[in-house]
Amino acid sequence: MKKFPLPEKTENILRKNGESGSFWEDRKDRHHCGIDIYAPEGEPVIAIESGEVIDVGIMTSPEMISYWNETHYIIIRNHSGLFCKYGELGSSNVKVRDTVEAGQLIGYVGTVLNSDKIDGNAPEYIQKLKDKNPSMLHLELWEKDPVVEDKDYLGGNWFGDERPKKLLDPTEYLRSIESH
Repeated sequence: MKKFPLPEKTENILRKNGESGSFWEDRKDRHHCGIDIYAPEGEPVIAIESGEVIDVGIMTSPEMISYWNETHYIIIRNHSGLFCKYGELGSSNVKVRDTVEAGQLIGYVGTVLNSDKIDGNAPEYIQKLKDKNPSMLHLELWEKDPVVEDKDYLGGNWFGDERPKKLLDPTEYLRSIESH
């Protein structure tokens, strides 16, 4: 059985196409590779499906972009064959090769943006978030091994012209869980 990744969320929180934080949102210089599910910093994040943790690492940091805080990601190969990348986590409770069950705590929501470091040089969509400083779970869904390091990929964004073929829209996947 699948579980919604933020167990405290009960209202419909999924973005419509084109909204801020939606899948493949056009951010002028890049496209968004997942969906953002806004939640308070520190909120528990659970595994959607049972599977194996295949990677854990740094998603964002001020060394990458000055206005980013350090956040983490977890990639789980689900028993269904799909790969979920849980990103922008404040911390992680799992390590590579761990087996997880659907509903198991894997980490906590983090805050990706450091509002004090956002200035006029930041992209427009970042400047709009400056005073909101949202915390969120960034979730990506992949048919095969997710991209972690690529010249066109950084912090959950794709800088190339075409969407990677193995990158899937997680919106309907999560809606099917929400409706149960």
